[in-house]
Amino acid sequence: MAQGGIAIGELSRRTGCNIETIRYYERIGLLPVPARRGRYRLYGAEDVGRLAFVRRARELGFTLDEVRALLGLAAGGGGACAEVREIAAAHLAEVRAKLADLRAMEGVLADAVHQCDMGETPGCPLIGVLASELARIRSHGALAHVRRCSS
Repeated sequence: MAQGGIAIGELSRRTGCNIETIRYYERIGLLPVPARRGRYRLYGAEDVGRLAFVRRARELGFTLDEVRALLGLAAGGGGACAEVREIAAAHLAEVRAKLADLRAMEGVLADAVHQCDMGETPGCPLIGVLASELARIRSHGALAHVRRCSS
């Protein structure tokens, strides 16, 4: 299949992207529907580049909608730099917020593990931390939100 393109398996190997993920990206329009030779999909160099772009953007945490927007802007040329920056800046703010949340979680968990290691607290300190968080949520009237999130 060297003539006219590469098969999906080779596309997968070149980009490190799972075959089912490639098919999914085709279904949702992130990748164009490829040409076919018989029952085989055939991909070109442009498809390899586009899929590599999508995969890298996903590795950086961009949502599928953001990736779609970035692909559209990339196709428009250099004039879209301000819009790309806007998407990236918004994503960066989300990443920084998640990092702050993770640092807070790390602190709570580190304290609970330390209390377990000390052995001075009756019962399980981690269960105590979780129970106190539930009490805090209830006192703020946010229990309905927690139930919705866990459903």
